[in-house]
Amino acid sequence: MLVRAATVADLPALLQLALEAGSGLTSLPASEERLERRLQTVEASFAGTLPMADADYLFVLEDASGQVIGTSGVLAAAGLREPWYSYRRGLTVTASRELNVYRQQPTLFLTNDLTGASALCSLFLSPPYRHSLNGRLLSRARFIHMAEFAADFAPRVIAEMRGLSDAEGRSPFWDSLGRHFFRMDFARADYLTGTGSKSFIAEMMPKFPLYACFLSEAARAAMGRVHPDSEPALVMLLEEGLQDQGYIDIFDGGVTIEAPFNHIRSIRDSQTLLLAIGTPGDEAQTYLIHNRGRADCRITAAPGRLAAGTLVVAAETAERLRLRAGTPVRAVPLLGGVADVDPYAGPVAG
Repeated sequence: MLVRAATVADLPALLQLALEAGSGLTSLPASEERLERRLQTVEASFAGTLPMADADYLFVLEDASGQVIGTSGVLAAAGLREPWYSYRRGLTVTASRELNVYRQQPTLFLTNDLTGASALCSLFLSPPYRHSLNGRLLSRARFIHMAEFAADFAPRVIAEMRGLSDAEGRSPFWDSLGRHFFRMDFARADYLTGTGSKSFIAEMMPKFPLYACFLSEAARAAMGRVHPDSEPALVMLLEEGLQDQGYIDIFDGGVTIEAPFNHIRSIRDSQTLLLAIGTPGDEAQTYLIHNRGRADCRITAAPGRLAAGTLVVAAETAERLRLRAGTPVRAVPLLGGVADVDPYAGPVAG
């Protein structure tokens, strides 16, 4: 398996993946025109010709035959061209000693707090390939590329996770809140979000704090939850060190998780090594390996062994990366647990 930068030539394959993903992947809509425009932006981003405010990096996963079977992406800096909205979960307390009343009301505040953060997006793996280490390779490939080109990304990284919806595409959070301000169902709003209308829709939402008690029980239960299809992706991101800091999506109520750039495990622990070709042996572990290219980046997962500043890999791994022995690569163990330092345990520099 190999991860590389997406190109306009991938349009037919990505359109097929978008159809497979259905309405749940707003950043990969099944619109040929929209996808082609995005791929043009992606090519310019990898070429280094766009400012951070416009840069959009989309990766594809291909199998041994070259078939594109998955995508993952990252926006370099969200919300610098149009507002990026989230709800922040808070608490409003009312009390009266005279009336013997004390109430805590969960409250939603519409915010632009996440403006400027790098936003993970577009993670989708074709169902027949959801096994082995394919999902981890596809998701974490973004991080090792971000580590290699750190100046292209923001100090804060976020991921909006898909919220709860049923088989018909109905969202309890939208039905209890957003539907009252728009004469459309969630599936339509979700599609418009993917075609670039999210900011317009968000600006029609109420700006005042919302008391969660006015939402339906199902909507309250959906706040901060993720769709079952997104649970594996959430687990992988939590393992990387991203955390829930109280933000949810304004449409479906799905949780938004975040971490400082340098806290993310695959970024923090990656290192530059010289590639050596040989037999990794019994001491080998699976490494995520980046060829250090930008537009021609090639990222794979393969057995490797550290030896005196080198990473020993099999010849076929070097061929997959299109590298010779002695070439510098960036690498990090593919498998790793939760980051060992809580970035929010103490004061965070603003």
